[in-house]
Amino acid sequence: MLSDSSPTSRRRILNSRAVSAIFPDMKTTLLISVVMLGLALAGQASAQCYADYKAKQDNPLRLQYGVIELPADACGSREAAASHAAPILARSGWTLLQIESIFGASEFQRRSANAGAIHLRE
Repeated sequence: MLSDSSPTSRRRILNSRAVSAIFPDMKTTLLISVVMLGLALAGQASAQCYADYKAKQDNPLRLQYGVIELPADACGSREAAASHAAPILARSGWTLLQIESIFGASEFQRRSANAGAIHLRE
């Protein structure tokens, strides 16, 4: 049999035509989707920021300098960075003394070298 004229086959043909009418060029639609995803991911990567901080532990007194990765909503001010960092440090038994500064990925290598192994991520 060269042709299939069953109702199921006709529905399949009609459905493929309906999809083609909605998305005339699937390659273009796919390309646009990939570009939009890439732009969204690039925006997230550029928003990445870090803060360096000073913290302490009591009995015996210990001081710590470290670097913590911040979410985008905590990058705007030292207060926002402190409200993000304080509970994370507290889980490890440290009390945040202050946020020294907030910086981007370009400064991360230099500052994390000063912090040694103390680089916190959530």
